[in-house]
This record gives sequence, structure tokens and C-alpha cells, in this order.
Amino acid sequence: MRLKIGLSFLLLSIITQSFSQGKNQFITTDVLVVGGTASGICAGIQSARLGVTTLVVENTSWLGGMLTSAGVSAFDGNQHLPSGLFGEFRQKIYEHYGGTKAVSTGWVSNVLFEPHVGDAIFKQMANKERHLSILYHYEFKEVLKKGNKITGALFYHKKNHSLLRVQAKRVIDATELGDVLYSAKLPYDVGMESNDKTGEQVNFSGQSDIIQDLTYVGILKDYGKPQKLIPRPIHYDSTEFDGSNTDFYHDLSRKKPSVNAKKMLDYGKLPNNKYMLNWPIYGNDIYLQIIDKSPEERAKMIEQAKQQTLRFIYFIQKDLGFTHLSLADDEFPTDDKLALYPYYRESRRVHGMVRMLVQHISKPFDTPQPLYTTGIAVGDYPVDHHHKKNLAAPQHLEFFPVPSFNIPLGTLIPKNNDQVIIAEKSISVSNIVNGTTRLQPCVMQIGQAAGVLAALSIQQGIAPKDISIRKLQQTLLDAQAYIMPYKDVSLQEKYFKSVQKIGAIGLIRGTGVSEGWSNATYFKPNEPVDLAIFLQKWTEKFANPISENNPHMKVEDALKLASLLKNVSHQKMMDDFQSNWKRKGLANFDLNRPILRYELAEILDCYDVFQRFEVDMYGFTKK
Repeated sequence: MRLKIGLSFLLLSIITQSFSQGKNQFITTDVLVVGGTASGICAGIQSARLGVTTLVVENTSWLGGMLTSAGVSAFDGNQHLPSGLFGEFRQKIYEHYGGTKAVSTGWVSNVLFEPHVGDAIFKQMANKERHLSILYHYEFKEVLKKGNKITGALFYHKKNHSLLRVQAKRVIDATELGDVLYSAKLPYDVGMESNDKTGEQVNFSGQSDIIQDLTYVGILKDYGKPQKLIPRPIHYDSTEFDGSNTDFYHDLSRKKPSVNAKKMLDYGKLPNNKYMLNWPIYGNDIYLQIIDKSPEERAKMIEQAKQQTLRFIYFIQKDLGFTHLSLADDEFPTDDKLALYPYYRESRRVHGMVRMLVQHISKPFDTPQPLYTTGIAVGDYPVDHHHKKNLAAPQHLEFFPVPSFNIPLGTLIPKNNDQVIIAEKSISVSNIVNGTTRLQPCVMQIGQAAGVLAALSIQQGIAPKDISIRKLQQTLLDAQAYIMPYKDVSLQEKYFKSVQKIGAIGLIRGTGVSEGWSNATYFKPNEPVDLAIFLQKWTEKFANPISENNPHMKVEDALKLASLLKNVSHQKMMDDFQSNWKRKGLANFDLNRPILRYELAEILDCYDVFQRFEVDMYGFTKK
């Protein structure tokens, strides 16, 4: 366990300056991450791994945000895209419980785990990083400024009431609701945009401030024998939950449920006979527009969410008869045994350098800005909006079909600010797109990318907006992260990185499809290369040395491309080309046969084609 500042030698050795004046404290660091959320702890770990002094300041005693503190200890999506720190964390979950089958306990996800286990794993990962320090129980108050420049943040310790001032070169907003960007007075959106604004043609209801329902999660435990019922909640009425399952369905005006009570509980069944209560259908979802409220107003509204969940638990015990289930006594360090805070599905969304729209998911190669070339995270879950408790919201956005996708770097960077980087759910996306980028694997990757962006920009002495996107993407690839969402080329393939890079250039395009809960984009590595599509992108930067008589590229054509990249004749390139072909483990060296997509990716990677196609923040190839 880490000791508080003033007691920990490690903390004092990492942070560049620290002093106390009474109870108040001052710290300087390179990177400040506000919030040890799912995004925040990944940002902190990745920044520290790049050798940059990093401090994470967290409001609670736990790390992991929605995955732990909010109790939603399950992954939505990315089963076949185990990118970066998300994949690393998931592997540690497998190892803790004894394999993939041991965590496939409920039907909401392929991976479910106990929240306290997730917190412990995040802390184990964090404690291994000598450039990373973490402070707990500090509530964010406001950003610190020198003129118009943001220089850090002010925090308030919830137990000893001291103030903490942190000065930093970069501040990452990893709060659940975008409180840092709000304090910094950065422009943002809340709620739904109109189709006129986004061109998405998905939101049929027009512009509004409606956000998704939130949930205050409780974890039930099977004690193996009848338990005392929890105290009857105020205003309890079992009809509130009529239609939540087929075993309690009386009001036929409500939509008929498709699951019985046991299956409803098994939805979020965790290892060790526990149950996560996060049930949207006449369950414990609740609509509360909480985002722009004061702390006092938020606290009152959060109490409403708690009471909703307590009524649901009482209903499960009393009216459904599951008397052997009660709130787990070995999960959350809270007096009421509920989660540390609510599961927020939606936040403020910053006005970033770019705005990710549903078009960038559905038709990534046909948008005015080719943002897919700047990808820093991948996802494959459908657009999933929870609006059961607010019928004024669109009801057609539950599992809206999309292919898999990547998230552009410019969504993390505010339009006119060089000190703050945005993470968690507050990146620059439309309300519709938030319905998929909000999910746990995406948010963890967003945090990891924010950590890379902060660290590299400090090391290079430049603003985040001026970073080399290719260098940032290469850093992510070296950290076992995905920048393109290819389901059929796994991390274990020896040509994984070269395929990721040629796809991010756009020289070869994947094919996206909607496949229910696990959407996909297929690279099709063993198919021939479409010459017309390849040349469309190639000629943005280089001359065309290839005859266009054949629809598919040949091995000899790849030799000509390599010769152009090396600026020598292809006759003089033969030995070098053939040597690289062999070094990459490629077979069947025949100049006249069609070259396969993965072969072209591998051989061109030998000639730095990725770096040659540097792009700007809008995805356009730099001349």
C-alpha cells in the first residue's frame, strides 16, 4: 500500500517538489491525472512506463472507476480485441480466477469479476511503476491557472480537510463527468445533438439535454441460507418492478419480459456466487440529469439512485423470494455496502480538435476527414443507450448496429488548450457515438493513449496537438495496443504490427460488418491486394511505378514500391528486397504472382512506409 505524501520515500523521490504549510500541501509533477478511474489509472500507468513522473489523484480509496468503484465489474465488447492495458488487465483477471471459463459466469459479458479483485489488480499494476504515485481521498476542486495557462489543479482531502495544490506540465481529465474541463471553462456538450448538427440521421428526437440513465450498483452475495431482509425502503411499491422478469409480470401494458427471475439475476452473475445488480428493464436504472449540478445537488440526486437500488434489492428478497441473497459484506468499503459511486454512462463531451460521429464508424473510408488514419483505440460493441427510465428519449438506440471502429486522436485534445488532455467518457464524440465509446475496454484504451500523448509531448517539448501521430501510434503498438480494429489478425500473429500500420495508412482497407454484440472489421490477410484502392492512397504521397493493367498487385510491384521508397532502381533493390522477404519469414518468392495483403504489409514495413505517410490531426496525409 502506498503511504500518503510526507511519509512515503518513494513518493518523495518521484515527485519533483513537495512541501507542507500546516495541513496544506504543494506538489509538482510532470503529468497529473485527475481521477483514478478506468481511464485514469491506465493513463497513469502508461505515462509512468514511458519514464515520465506521473501523479494520479483519486477521490475514493479504490482504482478502476466504473469497473470497480461503480461496481460494473464486467467487460462490454472487445473480446477479440485485447488491446494494450485492457488486454493486460483482462489477462490478470483470467490468472486470478483460473482461466476464461471461470469468469464467464453471467450472460451480460464473457468476463465478469468481483469489484474488489479489480481494484487489487489495478493497485498491483500501479505499484510496479516507479515513476507513478497515487493519492487517495482527494476531491477535485478546480484547475489552477497562470493567466490563461492551466498549470495544475486544487484538491480537498475529504478526511483531514487539507488542501492539495498540484502543479503539472500536463493535466489529464479522467473524471467521471468531465469536471476538469468544466472548471477550465473548455467548451463542451451535454445531451443529444440534432441531426442537422451532426448529419448522423440517427437521433429522431432532435436536440435536447437528455442523457443516459445511470445506475447505482449493488453486489448481492449468496449466503447459502435465508438472510434477514434489508430494511424496507421508503416508498417501496413492488409494482415499480413489474415486468422486470416473467415471474413478476402483471401489468400487461408493459412490454413482456423475456427472462425469468433467475436469468435476470444471472445476467450479472459474478464468480464466488455473487450478483451484480445493473438491470435496465424495470430494474435499478434511473434517469437523473446530474452532470451540471452542484456537489450538494448531486449528493441529493445520488441518494435517489441509491434508494432505487435498495428498493430493487428488497423486491428481489421479498417478492421474488431470493432470501438467501443479500448485499455482499466483502466488497465495497462503504457503510451501506453499495458501490462507492454511481455508474455514469454519460458525461460532458469536450469540443475537441475533431468530433467523432457515427459516420466515422459506419463508413470510415468515405468521410470528408479520414480520421481512421489517426486511431488510438478500438471498439466493437454496438451503440448501446440506456433510456428505459425516460420515455422522452429515443428508444431505438439499444444495440444500434455498427461495425467495429477506432477512435481518432483528435477527440482527446481540446480545440484551444495545450495543457489539458481529455480521457474517460468526456472525449469529443457525438451523443450517439458515446453509446459505444463509453464502454470499459474503449475507456481503458483512451486512458492509455492519453498517457502516451502526455508523456511524449513533455519529452519532446511540444504541445499535444503538434505530436507526430505515427510516433504516438508506434508507441501504442509497442505497448501491444491496437490502432485498427482487425478481428482476424490477432496480437499473436507475427505480422500484427505491420498489418495495423498499413491499415492505418489506408493503403489496404478492412471490411467492417455488424455482428450483434461483437461487431468486426476483417483485414483478410490472405487475399490479394486491390491495386486501385492501394494506388488511391499511395499517389497522395508518391508517384505510381506500377502498371494498372492487372486488378491485383504482384510481388514485382511491391519491389518497385520498395525501390521508390529507397530511391534506387528496382534492379539494384533486388538483393535487399529478397533478403527482407526472407527475414520476415515470407515464402514463395515469385515476382509474377499476386502478393497477399499481409505479405505486402510485412515487406513495406521494412522500408518505413508507415512513417512516410505521416498524417495531421484530421487524418490527411502530410505532403
